[in-house]
Amino acid sequence: MKTGRLEAFSDGVLAIVITIMVLELKVPEGSNFNTLSPLIPKFLSYVLSFVYLGIYWNNHHHLFQAIERVNGKVLWANLALLFTLSLIPFTTAWMGENHFDKNPVALYGINLLFCAITFLFLEKYAIKHEGIESKIGKALGNKNKEMYSIVIYVLGVILSFVFPILGIVCYALVAIIWLIPDPRIEKQLK
Repeated sequence: MKTGRLEAFSDGVLAIVITIMVLELKVPEGSNFNTLSPLIPKFLSYVLSFVYLGIYWNNHHHLFQAIERVNGKVLWANLALLFTLSLIPFTTAWMGENHFDKNPVALYGINLLFCAITFLFLEKYAIKHEGIESKIGKALGNKNKEMYSIVIYVLGVILSFVFPILGIVCYALVAIIWLIPDPRIEKQLK
């Protein structure tokens, strides 16, 4: 099977996820700028999650530029990724609503960790289907960036129970690591 339908479906799901997330930012009553201050934690949570969804969309796009065909395992791995990404609006809202309290920050980190793990599975099944000598197989032979990210997520979740702000710092650090599109794939596409 070609990748077109999978890509279109994934793009649609991510667009809906972002839309749901922004709808959680309720307009306050009153026109004074002071009425916006209670929204600051929600807005910061939204910004971080929007960046993450942008990163996943970007990397997903790059991944499927290097993949020529998909099979059932790749389709299911992609659905698992979309499932974990679809939980981001919930964990984002809970974290922002509770002003970065420990349990919501930890659950947010667990959500991000599962997003990373399901993306790894998607990569794994794509490489297995396309072959180790394929563009994607050659591009993603080195998984250091992914493994560092998972370690930082786990550290962030653990820290969240003691110092929630340090958990947020860990999650932001992973986002910074991934802000630049993965050059491994772009090199293979040239």
